[in-house]
Amino acid sequence: MLCTIALVNTGLAVRDMLAGKGPLLDTISWLVGIEVEHPDWVGLTAYDLLFPLFIFIVGVVIPISLRRQVEREGLLVAHWRVLRRTALLFFLGFLYYGGLSHQWPDVRLMGVLQRIALCYLFASLLFLHLRLRGLIVAFVVLMVGYWALLTFIPVPGAGADPYGEAANLARWVDEHFLPGKKLLGTLDPEGLLSTLPAIGTALLGIFAGLLLENPRLTPRTKVVRLICGGLGLLAVGALWSLQFPISKWIWTSTYVLTTGGLSVLLLAVFYQIIDIWGYRRWSVPFVWVGANAILLYLLNEVARFHRLASRLVGGDIAAFADTHLTHGAGQFLANLGGILLAVALAGFLYKRRLFLRV
Repeated sequence: MLCTIALVNTGLAVRDMLAGKGPLLDTISWLVGIEVEHPDWVGLTAYDLLFPLFIFIVGVVIPISLRRQVEREGLLVAHWRVLRRTALLFFLGFLYYGGLSHQWPDVRLMGVLQRIALCYLFASLLFLHLRLRGLIVAFVVLMVGYWALLTFIPVPGAGADPYGEAANLARWVDEHFLPGKKLLGTLDPEGLLSTLPAIGTALLGIFAGLLLENPRLTPRTKVVRLICGGLGLLAVGALWSLQFPISKWIWTSTYVLTTGGLSVLLLAVFYQIIDIWGYRRWSVPFVWVGANAILLYLLNEVARFHRLASRLVGGDIAAFADTHLTHGAGQFLANLGGILLAVALAGFLYKRRLFLRV
């Protein structure tokens, strides 16, 4: 969640700092600006990776946490804990998007945390009741089934492009069956139908978690298999995207495969560096943040860390930086200060063993 703050706010500040400094820096500024924003409809940027990466990580943890719960407390208790966590996370997401501060129908029921909750729920239930082969079948059914729904079910106004922004089945389902406010008029990017392939993102995390847990494999073999799996997902996603475009807005199956492949490759890199090579000190701040990621996400909505940092490096300090360094430097300092404040708070909470348990 903190990655969103870092990438978007700091990235936009870097874009402004580099703009107007010559052809080379203008090009870099343009590229940075693209990567810290979502594409209009089709395509993939660095910003698009953050949300599925978080769902992927949730999936990685599921085999570890649920298997231990089943062994200690039994299957029934594990089901109860999954349902309780889902309900709490969904409720936190509802509050994050305003709760009942607006009058109906201007209340948004779905959102980022709600989607994470639903993906966790269904991926956990699948893990508790299916073996690996069944999970693979479920993943394939979700990917191919979602493509088939969008491709073959006619939607008024879709014409020859069933995946277009103006008319597609995901938009039609949200418009007719999702009550309350939708983020994009009649479509919510965290809407009903597009939650199905998002569950597949969590399943990819489960596959990676099962691989890392496998005691029969050496660490080197695990890394090799992760790399091969990640590259395979990217290849299939790229090939399929020639017919089924990559779109974060309706969470297409190709979006699942490409972001999943990148997530698997990142997991392989960090597993190699941290667990095999033993370089752990640099990762301590990430451990702090990860331990309270949802709490920091909620607090940033309330307090806005970069706005708090502006109280320390705003005003004359920001003006001095803009004047004597470059335009946008003041905003960059505020965003960087916001990240440091968030990390410092995460470290404070971690050292005192204070966590938001969901």
